[in-house]
Amino acid sequence: MFIRKNRPWQSREDDVTPKGLYLDRRAIMAGGGALALAGLSGCEAQSAQVAAGQTGAGQRPASGALDFSATDYTIADPQTPYPAVTGYNNFYEFGIGKDDPARYASALTTNPWSIEIEGHAARTGRFALEDVVDFSTLEERIYRLRCVEAWSMVIPWVGVPLSRVLAAFQPTSDARYVQFETHLDRDEMRGTRFPVLDWPYVEGLRIDEAMNELAFLAVGLYGEVLPNQNGAPVRLVVPWKYGYKSIKSISKIRFVSEQPETSWNRSAPREYGFYSNVNPNRAHPRWSQSSERVIGGNVFARRDTEMFNGYAEQVAHMYAGMDLIENH
Repeated sequence: MFIRKNRPWQSREDDVTPKGLYLDRRAIMAGGGALALAGLSGCEAQSAQVAAGQTGAGQRPASGALDFSATDYTIADPQTPYPAVTGYNNFYEFGIGKDDPARYASALTTNPWSIEIEGHAARTGRFALEDVVDFSTLEERIYRLRCVEAWSMVIPWVGVPLSRVLAAFQPTSDARYVQFETHLDRDEMRGTRFPVLDWPYVEGLRIDEAMNELAFLAVGLYGEVLPNQNGAPVRLVVPWKYGYKSIKSISKIRFVSEQPETSWNRSAPREYGFYSNVNPNRAHPRWSQSSERVIGGNVFARRDTEMFNGYAEQVAHMYAGMDLIENH
């Protein structure tokens, strides 16, 4: 279940990714020229980069460590190893195979990046990512991710609360929903050359869901800039909903008055509802949702799926009185 700790950075040694694996990963990145400070731990590398002037308050680093604060948004489950988080993905814009994003997403240009704000808000237009996300106020949140395919991960995200970002654009009383759209470039995103979905990818939330304390815009994971295959440079993280709601590589945000169409709901409405809340009692038409495979564990590692992915205390009130089987 979701817990709060006074000092989340004081996790037990066996509750986090093994240090050797983390350092090995940094060494591999250094070999590719992405991070020259690979021999240091996450905190040491971060401090060294700040001291060297490579990153700082408000600046957006192109790669490597991010400057962020710890928070009490965490869970007790072991974190998923970095190679699994970055090597096992659904990002159909780069292919339908789980390893396709890691193989092909490097083609995506993520800097510079802008987001277009549209709809019922006082401030609209096109804004640079640095004007949407304040990189001087980044925080880390460790959330459970539950895929609709009945597998799960635990990921340390770095970013900002979605509510803070949306409030800055001053949505009006007509903004009852928020729609998000993924960047579309058929040259760089090879998967969009095929009609797997009706591109571009779109997702949406009710405004109260978008303003919930758990909703998060991530620009990094494991303390570093978000890899392309994980939705760089900015993605949504909605931990109580199935993973496909957490849209990647966001290029448009719309404040709308009517429930927006979303890609998977439009493609297969019987299988993928608008709400997409994690619900072990509502089976997918082709498989049970009562349990999940734990990615990064042994081949037999499974856990029982919890209602709202374990975040009922924070979100259940938004669905009071709703039939969550019908409104799936």
